[in-house]
Amino acid sequence: METVITLEELRSVRSRLPQPVGLVPTMGYLHEGHLSLVRRARTENASVVVSIFVNPTQFAPHEDFESYPRDLQRDLNLLHAEGVDLVWTPTPEVMYPEPYQTWVTVERVSRRLEGEFRPNHFRGVATVVAKLFNAVQPQRAYFGQKDAQQALVIRRMTLDLNFPIEVIVCPTIREADGLAMSSRNTYLNPQERQAATIIYRALTAAQKAFEAGERDAERLKGIARQVIESEPLASLQYLSCAHPETLEELQGPVHHALLSTAVLIGKTRLIDNVLIGG
Repeated sequence: METVITLEELRSVRSRLPQPVGLVPTMGYLHEGHLSLVRRARTENASVVVSIFVNPTQFAPHEDFESYPRDLQRDLNLLHAEGVDLVWTPTPEVMYPEPYQTWVTVERVSRRLEGEFRPNHFRGVATVVAKLFNAVQPQRAYFGQKDAQQALVIRRMTLDLNFPIEVIVCPTIREADGLAMSSRNTYLNPQERQAATIIYRALTAAQKAFEAGERDAERLKGIARQVIESEPLASLQYLSCAHPETLEELQGPVHHALLSTAVLIGKTRLIDNVLIGG
């Protein structure tokens, strides 16, 4: 496994990699969710590239960029064990050399949900992923369903900008009690960690109601909301029942939807989703 920092180093090593190449973009502090993407990429490509970059442009000033968990050596050890060929760990100066002025904005699909609460978040995500795609030039790129809106934004950007890349979205990996794996779970104290299980329990309560015959969007959201509000440490930011591709909020009868939520557990903001129907 080779590890590089600069664009010149990346291009040199990338030019020697057997095709096809699979890319797994990450912000590091890897967990089983990330590693599941690496394993999927390993089975489908001759070479696997992983990027590790905590992208400052997708964080608002009041968010957790400085405190976001980092442990590069641990990450490299995990990736070496998974047979990764190349790890790119660029610095902010490599990714955004001064005077940086160019941004990628995906319009409609980025406006709601996370876009309402984190207004410039997806501009940062789309820009950095476009730069990763351009630098690595993979044939396939792998993302997790936990960040469902992010995956939709990236898929839209890939189509609109004619990147010859297949965007593959892999299932959410969960802890034994259902909590979606996330680097931010490390922020939770033991009491908050237990409380955080309410998120998946709420989503699955609505999912089970759907499977039992409930089809009304508002009632499905009401079922999930009631579960979340039963937890004193949980503060609901949003709860959505939306079209799984456009993210337009649904009303009345639902046949296929993305049920998603953002919840503060103490001071830690966690997101999760499930697909229903279809």
